[in-house]
Amino acid sequence: MGIVAGLDSSSAFTRIVVCDTDTGAVLRQGYAPHPVEPKATEVDPQAWLLSLGEAATGGLLEGVQAIGVAAQQHGLVALDAQGNLVRAALTGNDKRAQVAAADLIDGLGSREAWAKAVGCVPQAAQAVAKLRWLARTEPDAAQRTAGVLQAHDWLVWQLLGRPARRTTDRGAASGTGYWSAATGFYRPDLIELALGHQVALPEVLGPSDAAGTTPEGLLISAGTGETMAAAFGLGVGAGDAVVSLGASGSVMAVHHEALADPSGMITSFADATGMHLPVVHTSNAVRTLRGTAEMLGVEDLAELSALALKSTPGACGLVLLPYLEGERTPRLPHAAGTLSGLRRESMKPEHLARAAFEGMLCSLADALDVLRMRGVDVRRVFLLGAAAELPAVQAAAPAIFGTQVVVPQPAEYAALGAARQAAWALGVSQGTLAPHTPPAWQGAAAQIFEPGEELATGQAVRQQYIATRDEIHPGAFGQGA
Repeated sequence: MGIVAGLDSSSAFTRIVVCDTDTGAVLRQGYAPHPVEPKATEVDPQAWLLSLGEAATGGLLEGVQAIGVAAQQHGLVALDAQGNLVRAALTGNDKRAQVAAADLIDGLGSREAWAKAVGCVPQAAQAVAKLRWLARTEPDAAQRTAGVLQAHDWLVWQLLGRPARRTTDRGAASGTGYWSAATGFYRPDLIELALGHQVALPEVLGPSDAAGTTPEGLLISAGTGETMAAAFGLGVGAGDAVVSLGASGSVMAVHHEALADPSGMITSFADATGMHLPVVHTSNAVRTLRGTAEMLGVEDLAELSALALKSTPGACGLVLLPYLEGERTPRLPHAAGTLSGLRRESMKPEHLARAAFEGMLCSLADALDVLRMRGVDVRRVFLLGAAAELPAVQAAAPAIFGTQVVVPQPAEYAALGAARQAAWALGVSQGTLAPHTPPAWQGAAAQIFEPGEELATGQAVRQQYIATRDEIHPGAFGQGA
């Protein structure tokens, strides 16, 4: 038996779990907030190290043989030729690069050209757009930029004592906008397009590779982005999709190949195991529920859920298209939400509450169908986020998604994924694990919900939603989702 650690350096805090290498059982945990505002757009990376040090106090890492690092994605750490910071790191929360992202799309010719080149269309959060923003707004800083890293790359580099070799992994690299998950190579021409000159980029490691060993003999694994680490910690594999219920929503699935999507609805990430992780985002998820709760004067989402369950599937004919903040899937950035099917008998609070839950889930089912229509196999759906615990969500989701739904118990899945990666790299280095076989840790404890006899009813609700969507927004999905 050995001991490994996984740390998750998010935008607001550092969490560390110390695990048994064979079973994944959590032995110890540590936590510390970052000494910065949670939604800060610029951060001194030293804050990440300070938080890490605080989280690891009290002998937390005693006996640990390897560490994996997961961290917030889409940040940009610009370094000069000596490896010093050019400026504060830009975080994924920073939306100032929206115009820069649009410029890059025009610069390469089209959204389709970007999707073909790197599997995604530039967004403000991505490193490639931040480089363009830097070149346009801080040309002196841009000119001094000789190397770029993301948060997890920088933390690994610091833990190893700032060696000449800088590394990243496929997962983190796939979110930059200048590395292709399909080819496994950087696109230096896109760096040139964004920044105006070339920079040193970190070496992309394989899932079970080690980034190096500290002077004290502690092995550091490749690390990865938070999304990829969480998927690895959950134990998702081929046939699994993960639906995340935040204010906005996302659907991702494990797939055997990268998907180039000319529409730009699919972002083609790589995962932490050597597979691929195509992701489809929606602009509206739990914000739909919160808006409905406010409209009905309901105190919280638990009360809204109870109210919705007083209605029946189909919400007495009400259909809510939840495009409250425009929508990314389908691409309707200037759309508004629509409530359809109003009749005298349907004008009751419980029916509107039910329509809000069904509309949110049907919108996410649209995103899931974008992946299914590209050949992604989905046999079960992991449902994440606090809203996944709501009875109205659990009652409707399996039949609307048309598949088994798994609601994992809350846990530090990104940190667990980082620890599992550390155990993998340690096992490979010791000759006890194969480079293509991760440690078989126990999966997440979870509730499981089946569509059962409600499947036909749920699919009728879904068809009612699709008919309304296509009538109000004809051609939004081309041939349909």
